[in-house]
Amino acid sequence: MTVKYTPEHEWVQLEDHEYAVVGITLHAQDALGDVVFVDLPEVGKVYQKGEVAGVVESVKAAADVYMPIAGEVTEVNEDLRADPSMANKDPMGSGWFFKILIKDMAEFDVLMDEPDYSKFVKANA
Repeated sequence: MTVKYTPEHEWVQLEDHEYAVVGITLHAQDALGDVVFVDLPEVGKVYQKGEVAGVVESVKAAADVYMPIAGEVTEVNEDLRADPSMANKDPMGSGWFFKILIKDMAEFDVLMDEPDYSKFVKANA
């Protein structure tokens, strides 16, 4: 499955040609520290790319979670809401935030791949 990354440290994993899973990157959870609360978007809500879709709070700080590509929220991770530490334990797996129906696949295509994201993180450290 194809995974892409945003400059705001979200990851997007394509599930098929229409749906994707969104979460925060390993780098983001490292920077935040222990996650203690997540505010997830409402199922059915449509977002444009770059809009705030949620919030993640840690013992150190709070950060917005941005919609990486335009889409409609189809599911949220209720397990994460119940246990926000999943964002630390497995940010690229069980710590996912929400799933979306993609509105514009071209927005996904221009996101960073893993090598480009790694370079971005190193350059902005």
